[in-house]
Amino acid sequence: MRNGAKAAIVGGVFAVMVGGAGYGAYNIVSAVSGDGGSAGTAAEKKTGPPSADEVEEASRAFFAAWKKGDAATAAAETNNAQAARPLLVAYGGQAHITKVKITPGTPAGTTVPFSVSATVSYEGKRKPLAYESELTVVRGKTTGRALVDWQPSVVHPELKTGDTLVTGEAASPPIEAVDRNGVVLTKEKYPSLGPVLDSLRDKYGDKAGGTPGVELAIRHESEEAGDTSLVTLAKGEAGKLRTTFSAGAQAAAEKAVKQYAESSVVAVKPSTGEVLAIANHREDGFNAAFEGRVAPGSTMKIITAAMFIDNGVTSMNSPAPCPSDAVWMSRKFHNLKGMQPNEGATLANSFMRSCNTAFVKLVDGTDEKPLTDESLTTEAQERFGLGKDNWKTGVVSFDGSVPASGGPNRAANAIGQGEVQMNPLNMASVTATAITGTFRQPFVVSPKLDNRQLATARGLPSDTAAQLKQMMRLTATGGTAQKAMSGLGGDIGGKTGSAEVDGKETSDSWFTGFRNDIAAAAMVQQGGHGGDAAGPIVAQVLRAGG
Repeated sequence: MRNGAKAAIVGGVFAVMVGGAGYGAYNIVSAVSGDGGSAGTAAEKKTGPPSADEVEEASRAFFAAWKKGDAATAAAETNNAQAARPLLVAYGGQAHITKVKITPGTPAGTTVPFSVSATVSYEGKRKPLAYESELTVVRGKTTGRALVDWQPSVVHPELKTGDTLVTGEAASPPIEAVDRNGVVLTKEKYPSLGPVLDSLRDKYGDKAGGTPGVELAIRHESEEAGDTSLVTLAKGEAGKLRTTFSAGAQAAAEKAVKQYAESSVVAVKPSTGEVLAIANHREDGFNAAFEGRVAPGSTMKIITAAMFIDNGVTSMNSPAPCPSDAVWMSRKFHNLKGMQPNEGATLANSFMRSCNTAFVKLVDGTDEKPLTDESLTTEAQERFGLGKDNWKTGVVSFDGSVPASGGPNRAANAIGQGEVQMNPLNMASVTATAITGTFRQPFVVSPKLDNRQLATARGLPSDTAAQLKQMMRLTATGGTAQKAMSGLGGDIGGKTGSAEVDGKETSDSWFTGFRNDIAAAAMVQQGGHGGDAAGPIVAQVLRAGG
């Protein structure tokens, strides 16, 4: 397991990533018929949902073959035998799982819950394995048979497409991860850190000084994702790995995201770039806080405002009129419903009210100070360190994308729509850069541990940073961020964002803010206005401190 190559479990099957908000979802498109086995003639083909008897019969046949270790027969009882068979083979093969007992629960329609008890055996060592899962019976599209709808999670609830099961010497020694103050961090106490700790173990286990044990683990398809341990047959010796996290901030982040589905938050220390907390509350388990790629809405106006100031287009106390609508390259842009136009507005006023039209009207610059399609990209890359694909946080992360867009997307990008892509890590870093003037690439373990080079950028002129910080202060005390930030003491600032997503009635909620030497950003998919969902998450993390 330690030195072996990853097992290929999707032979002849193409895993296609679904775009948009469903980060962790996949479509499985089989190269052959996905209905398993062979059926009768076309005249015998059944249609409609499987009956209760068919559900019972199909699940029983699948369970019987699985228990016997007959992977071929079990796979044939699914609607994607080609994808199912390798994982079912691995279950009794490289995973060394035997004495399988499956106990079905009471079906709920076509879904059958069940419990599994088994034994993991390897080189004279044995440990029990027990878990619960479920399957759904569907009608085969080409055969009309009642078949198990194939998902890797049927075999184990933590399995995803591309994963396999392996028992042997662990790929990496275990780690005892501790926070900045030496507090032990575990996935049981801080669930959002589970994938992060797995990744840190995979990458830094050898450097932390431990020795590997023997375990049953999920081996993920991605080389960058660490194995997920399920059962330890022989303990290794854990090495201590110090992280930048703050146990207090992490606990607050975990609690905060639980208030909203599909939410994520990141907190960083602006003076150093250290990541203090990361939390996700998502059905798919995807680390959207670090790896998400979605439109950030009006939180992007921090970067756009910096572009205006740095290029001499306008400044905090200079004009930035806010009409009711604005047209750019034949596309009409509007403000949020209820916003009163203000033709005499300054940049600070339009920023704190989050006026879209003011930013669209200025996206071309002025006759004396023109802007181009590349201006926003240059600002994001050279000043804020975004979009160069060179962040080395210590785990997998995405460092944003601000492409040089022409046509209507140039204006859309300026207000955080169009082709701009960000995640909470990126926006927490943006706030940290805005209030200090210095870009410090976020990280979760010291670069000294592996001599990696952190990304660099020019940062902002001191006057630009001072204006951005003051505008964010005004937004938190008298603008769109006021409600979310109320009650917070110290030096505070914020920016709201609502990002419209194609095909979704409700916008994504974004919020970023700072309190003294902590900057945080949150996203709640389909959470509505920035201050309504993401705002309270950020405020809760800022209140906890670092």
